[in-house]
Amino acid sequence: MSNYELEGTSLIGAERGLGAGASFRGVDPATGEALAPVYCGATQNELERAAELAAGAAPVLARLPGRERAALLKAIAEEMEAARADFETLVPRETGLAAARANGELGRTIGQLRAFAALVEDGSWVDARIDHADPARAPLPKPDVRSMLRPIGPVAVFGASNFPLAFSVAGGDTAAALAAGCPVIVKAHPSHPATSERAGLAVRAAVRRCGLPPGTFSLLFDAGHAIGAALARHPVVRAVAFTGSTAGGRALMDIAAARPDPIPVYAEMGSINPVFVLPAALAARGDAIADALHASVLQGVGQFCTSPGVVVVPQGAAGDALRDRLAALFAAAQPAPMLNAGIAARYASGVRALAAVPGVDVLHAASAGERDAAPSLLEVDSLRFRNNPRLHEEVFGPASLVVRTRDADDMRAIVESLHGQLTATLIADDADATAAASLLEPLAQLAGRVLMNGVPTGVEVCAAMVHGGPYPATSDGRSTSVGTAAIERFVRRVAWQNVPDALLPEALREGNPLGIARLVDGVRV
Repeated sequence: MSNYELEGTSLIGAERGLGAGASFRGVDPATGEALAPVYCGATQNELERAAELAAGAAPVLARLPGRERAALLKAIAEEMEAARADFETLVPRETGLAAARANGELGRTIGQLRAFAALVEDGSWVDARIDHADPARAPLPKPDVRSMLRPIGPVAVFGASNFPLAFSVAGGDTAAALAAGCPVIVKAHPSHPATSERAGLAVRAAVRRCGLPPGTFSLLFDAGHAIGAALARHPVVRAVAFTGSTAGGRALMDIAAARPDPIPVYAEMGSINPVFVLPAALAARGDAIADALHASVLQGVGQFCTSPGVVVVPQGAAGDALRDRLAALFAAAQPAPMLNAGIAARYASGVRALAAVPGVDVLHAASAGERDAAPSLLEVDSLRFRNNPRLHEEVFGPASLVVRTRDADDMRAIVESLHGQLTATLIADDADATAAASLLEPLAQLAGRVLMNGVPTGVEVCAAMVHGGPYPATSDGRSTSVGTAAIERFVRRVAWQNVPDALLPEALREGNPLGIARLVDGVRV
């Protein structure tokens, strides 16, 4: 396993934790086997040390030129690539995900890092704005005002269970925060501690290579919630990034709001990602639609935040045929291990709760083992669905609820009954254009990403992507956790008024030494 040794203790800047906290192990979700090494949770003293180091690193990173921030991100990408063989072993053993999935997710992680490197190297992302003074303006002179985006300070990142690489230690939140010039303290997810430690060693090696302060990055382990809660409360931490359950995100939001100095929490939480199948498309290609939805729901054992948990299908023979094909496909699928036993138990409980709602029919639900999940398909009519908020809650896993509807107006009523979503999908043909047009604006109000004729699983990492949505899909529907716009979560705008040119940040100096695009007296130049 490369030249790195996994020690099972936190990475506190360049230091190691003392191993004094409560111990735990990773677990193979397929067998229940406890894995080596033993991990030791961080202590409060170790958290304090990580915070102290991050506070010391923050002003250094804030002043760092874009090319040097880019160099760090590129170095992390190189270190992660060098560890590919390690991740091919560690990720499947700790998560039950295949080596091919680990490879694909690593590629996405590396791509994110390099995309942020390109963004900050160019430098125009700071959105520099200059309004020149006008001493002769009446009745009052106009001052010289210049503003740009600046890093918010140390960021606490919480690793996600379902994306052990792309949304964890060196994932998109860490990349965005480092690109913005913020030190990062990661709270590793306890379901994949060895994967997290290996990624943490890669980040730490890159920090060392680039000659940056050790407090640029720390990684804390904890099997419970105490260290995470303390991190969100710590006065050094200026923002929190989280991917996980609604309960977990809500708890962090409440902690952050109760601080003497409240801070933002960017939490990506629950979503049922409704798919609306319109009549002409249903009649023309119902079997293909069913096949695509089945593959999307079962991808990764349903453990994607964009898995389609609700499929809205018109009543009638064509809708019956799609439903029946989906049920047959679900019945042919085998149970598979989920990320951990707790997630498997919550999935089984969630399916039972849906099935217990009056008017819900179970089309397929097979029994599974303690750690496995069996695909589940249920059906309900649109009126019962609209009137029962319990049916609007996410069941994390390979389950979907078919909702039978009468017409486009009925579909619009369903949209209006829902809370915020990460995604909403329309499946339509040309003959559905009128109905599709009537639904697009309501769907844009509902979700952060509106798709047509696709499935919501698979989030492209690009500048235009939005992976967010109104509450409770996320804590702040104005932001995204995927794509380079994610950097905006970890910055704030600062204005300089009548400051001499030599004392201004380079991005705001009159001669534009960085050669970046700027807004000058209202004109983009």
